Amino acid sequence: MRYTRRGVHGLVAALALALPAWADVPQLRIATQVSGTVNWELTTMTTRGFDTANGFTLVVQDVAGSPAAQVAFQGGEADVIVSDWLWVARQRAEGQDFVFIPYSRAVGALHVMADSPARTISDLAGGKIGIAGGPVDKSWLILQAYAQQAEGIDIAMQTEQVFGAPPLIMETALSGQVQGAVNFWHFGAKMEAAGMRPLITVADAAVALGLDPATPLLGYVVRGELLRDQPQLVAGLAAASRATKDVLAADEAAWDALRPMMNAQSDAEFAALKAGFRAGIPAPGPVDEAAAGRMLAIMASLGGEELVGRMTTLPQGVFVQPGS
Repeated sequence: MRYTRRGVHGLVAALALALPAWADVPQLRIATQVSGTVNWELTTMTTRGFDTANGFTLVVQDVAGSPAAQVAFQGGEADVIVSDWLWVARQRAEGQDFVFIPYSRAVGALHVMADSPARTISDLAGGKIGIAGGPVDKSWLILQAYAQQAEGIDIAMQTEQVFGAPPLIMETALSGQVQGAVNFWHFGAKMEAAGMRPLITVADAAVALGLDPATPLLGYVVRGELLRDQPQLVAGLAAASRATKDVLAADEAAWDALRPMMNAQSDAEFAALKAGFRAGIPAPGPVDEAAAGRMLAIMASLGGEELVGRMTTLPQGVFVQPGS
């Protein structure tokens, strides 16, 4: 097709008129480790166009891990990160204006080998437990509280803990170097696919402690300023996340598209990862702040200042609630 000079000028003018509309679509920069499980949702979100359909363009910035994401966010280099609400609550208590949009309630379990004689946490006394996430890992703290209340045992004192990165904890567990392992949920799924079983899930331990396992642990974190100044943008992020979760909850083709990035070594591992993600999808609706407050009390009693600082109660405004 040939254009006359007048036709070319007309085309350029038309494009110039269209550019402001494109430029008006705001960007949301999210800092996250792209090899992490959150990228399964982010990839589906952008591939399906749920970001633009809800009024923004998602820009993913790869970082080394959660600490690097938090630094980028606090330094203004990112608009969004994924973190747990306890971190957000501590930041608010210390004067930072951050807020939390639920993303996942996925938590792990205390795993043992399928042929292990252990039937209770007490059966691990005198042995070694591998733990990813460090001494103040939230799952480990809940399991300690459960062991104390339900079985009358100080599991931290009665076992030797081995701390390490999730792949290392999985390796030591599968090789028998530790008698039990507490790992991030997706590594827990891989361990189950490789022949381990949950001795007790963190969700079951939480219920026994009077906590609500439906309380989402992880979420998208944004600044309160963004919520006040552009509430439609924050609502758009929440809506895009929910639309994506609805797809991942039911659409097998969406998971087939994600499989290359999931590092699943077998069909069983792929199925376990998919099931684990789906199990962690939080129900729509407001977060029960009273339940979160009860969880905070347990975290504070066991994790101390290293985990929660001087915070003793849940600050107001941590959770972005519907209509807020």
